[in-house]
Amino acid sequence: MSVIYTITAELRDKFKEPFGLLIKGSFDQTMAKMREIKAQNPPKIIAVGDIVTKNLQEHEIPPDISIIDNQSMRKKIHPATYTLNIVRVENPQGTITKEAIKEVKKAVKEKTPIQITVDGEEDLLVLIAVLYAPENSVVVYGQPHEGIVLVKVSSKKKTEAAEFLKAMEKGSKS
Repeated sequence: MSVIYTITAELRDKFKEPFGLLIKGSFDQTMAKMREIKAQNPPKIIAVGDIVTKNLQEHEIPPDISIIDNQSMRKKIHPATYTLNIVRVENPQGTITKEAIKEVKKAVKEKTPIQITVDGEEDLLVLIAVLYAPENSVVVYGQPHEGIVLVKVSSKKKTEAAEFLKAMEKGSKS
């Protein structure tokens, strides 16, 4: 496993702010918005996080890519399987590994749904998903106690993701 990026304390605070449009509300309210988005037929719907992935599945809006770590708010939850196409990667908390980047890049090219199960933490992979997803795709993740965050992939958002990555520490902390 090769760590490429490590988040800094300053960026950790910044990453707590929504990286896209915050949709506040209950699971039913946020999933109603996701139904509207699915009706627009984006190239890819990418879910990052266990709870948002579970809610999309339960509301019959299966994502093309789900990136989960079998945790919710740092607490273990029952492992879930949403597709037969499952890839496992290591990605320690607060980092982005070469392996995780490679698998997200491969997943956006897949025609069938894929689940990336992370040993570690998936949160920062939102940036990688935005960076490599086709334009007009939607990356969705949960904002604890508030709702979901929708990131419509555009050249502007790709640039923001790249800038965020550039500001991170390169490699692993020793």
